[in-house]
Amino acid sequence: MSAPQQQQAQPPPPAAAEAAEPDAASRYEAVVPHWFYCKVMDSRERWIPFSMQDSERLEEAHGSGRGKEDLVVPTSGGRYDVHLKKRQRVAVYWEEEVSEVRRCTWFYKGDKDNKYIPYSETFSEELEEAYMIAVTLDEWKKKLESPSREIIILHNPKLMVHYHPVATSDDWGSTPTEQGRPRTVKRGVENIAAEIPNGEPLQIDHLVFVVHGIGPACDIRFRSIVQCVNDFRNVSLSMLQAHFKKAQEQQQIGRVEFLPVNWHSSLHSTGVDVDLERITLPSINRLRHFINDTILDVFFYNSSTYCQTIVDTVASEMNRLYQLFLQRNPLFKGGVSIAGHSLGSLILFDLLTNQKAAPEEDEHSREGSRTTSSNRGIEEVKEILKKLELSEYCDVFEKEKMDRRALFLCTEENLKEMGIPLGPRMKILHYIGSKTETQDQSTAAAAGHSREHEAASRSLSQHNPDSTDDGRNCQYRDVGLGQVSANYPQLNYKPTIFFAFGSPIGMFLTVRGVKRIDPNYSLPTCKGFFNIFHPFDPVAYRIEPMIVPDLEFEPMLLPHHKGRKRMHLELKEGLTRMSVDLKNNLLGSLRVAWQSFTRAPLPAVEAASTDAEAEAETGVEKQPDTKPDETPTAVKEEASHINVGRLNGGNRIDYVLQEKPIESFNEYLFALQGHLCYWESEDTVLLVLKEIYQTQGITLDQPLPGSQ
Repeated sequence: MSAPQQQQAQPPPPAAAEAAEPDAASRYEAVVPHWFYCKVMDSRERWIPFSMQDSERLEEAHGSGRGKEDLVVPTSGGRYDVHLKKRQRVAVYWEEEVSEVRRCTWFYKGDKDNKYIPYSETFSEELEEAYMIAVTLDEWKKKLESPSREIIILHNPKLMVHYHPVATSDDWGSTPTEQGRPRTVKRGVENIAAEIPNGEPLQIDHLVFVVHGIGPACDIRFRSIVQCVNDFRNVSLSMLQAHFKKAQEQQQIGRVEFLPVNWHSSLHSTGVDVDLERITLPSINRLRHFINDTILDVFFYNSSTYCQTIVDTVASEMNRLYQLFLQRNPLFKGGVSIAGHSLGSLILFDLLTNQKAAPEEDEHSREGSRTTSSNRGIEEVKEILKKLELSEYCDVFEKEKMDRRALFLCTEENLKEMGIPLGPRMKILHYIGSKTETQDQSTAAAAGHSREHEAASRSLSQHNPDSTDDGRNCQYRDVGLGQVSANYPQLNYKPTIFFAFGSPIGMFLTVRGVKRIDPNYSLPTCKGFFNIFHPFDPVAYRIEPMIVPDLEFEPMLLPHHKGRKRMHLELKEGLTRMSVDLKNNLLGSLRVAWQSFTRAPLPAVEAASTDAEAEAETGVEKQPDTKPDETPTAVKEEASHINVGRLNGGNRIDYVLQEKPIESFNEYLFALQGHLCYWESEDTVLLVLKEIYQTQGITLDQPLPGSQ
């Protein structure tokens, strides 16, 4: 091949350069920004990413609202608003320090905790422009100086470093490599391994207000009620994904919103702290201030002056939050429930006992009570007929709507008209006559008791001038007995369920003089009540024994959220059962050996009958040994069906958590932790969600063993 032909075969260099340029340029892709906000924790700034949904919403608003005055974007489930122009994140429902918001693209590793810190938006744009030029032209080793005289060097796409200056002035002109250890620089949020939170469902099915107990701190880490409720809400979102997955996939449910209610700051802003400071001794300063800030809240609540401040604050705050929530969520059609921890549960209980039901609801309740009473009367008549061996006539009496009172008014003529034959008529009339005589004999004693009861009712009426004479309000006065004299405000809604965590309600009622709660009593505007506690919680007390004092039974054991008992509890129960079996077998063997040793010798002819009698005796004596072994199981099966009155609509009230394995080693060591564990307890949260969604006809994907 000749030289001219070789020159024609080679492609011209300019064409090669033109072909290579698009390839080089195509390597650059614009960075995807992500929005962060700054939170001060432990006196250090932490940059926390918004969820992907919120970040996309902010970016969209940023792109479309450049010319607007101040665009406000709701984030974090509507609990925070972001003011785009001011770059501020503001809490909606409670007071909180405003956080800085930043649109982030470039990050560098911090000094102390190796967390990545975003550059300012202006300097990030400079870095991005330098990066784009370096990639496009393939020219690296770029140096940039930040406004604070920090040096950033772009060595290549995978190696970019940041140098902090050693001093504010550099008179000797030192190079960046001499200015301390370099720090890594990253471009894009996907390269810094940031934990971007999952977004929350937009649909809100139910609203729960959470009231704290004594003191400003709500857990063992001395965190505020806002932080603790945030944990509770986060656990609820994970429980929804784990146990209500089908309902979520079918878009039947969204989520439950939990909002904190703070009353402590309002109480201690009345000037009482200044008065206490004047009389507090200077010794053991920290302990005395801790007591003034926490324990004294109990005494404040038992003071008529400060009790009024507390109940006014709690009620007005819940009403304010409710109205604000409806304004921000106009399509919300769900119910409202309330939850209280420690003293907060007592405050809510007192508020609920002093709510006034609407007159039509009260009448409806009385009608329902009369219907229930009528049905109960018919069942009593059936029991009487069974006792008299006249069960075949039950349908006749039920058709005539015959209750116990009507039965005792019956004459022979009435029974004849109902088609009852002579023999059964005589049995029934004889029964009525014998019972009537017994009742006549006890009338005098009953009259005396009735006069005493009326006197007590009159004295309680003086305590509560708004009360009436019906049975429901009489019991309402009993439950309200001993309450601090205060004007209890009315709520703007009727709570669906009241949840009490680590609650001293039972103890306070007893101290106030309430010995028993009438089984027919229910809170005037709230039909559900759950008393949830840790077994080692020193502040928690039960409620059910005040309703059913004559029966000993255990509280309902809350099932573990993973669907079984904790391993150490199963092991403990297994060992208990095994020891009972060994004890029964050993005692049975010793008894048989002793009987054979002490039995007198009998003739050989009677040996067969003797063996039979011995077996019979052994069998008879073994029965008491087997019964105790069977009783606990029977009691456990019947425990959930115990009638504990109407306070929770006929359902169980007391629920106990399962202690963790480490907690079972020493009850006293974990007593304080037991009182503060509810905020992060999956079992507690799951019960709350289960009961709330049950009111909407939605159940767990798989029922947990042992649940009601």
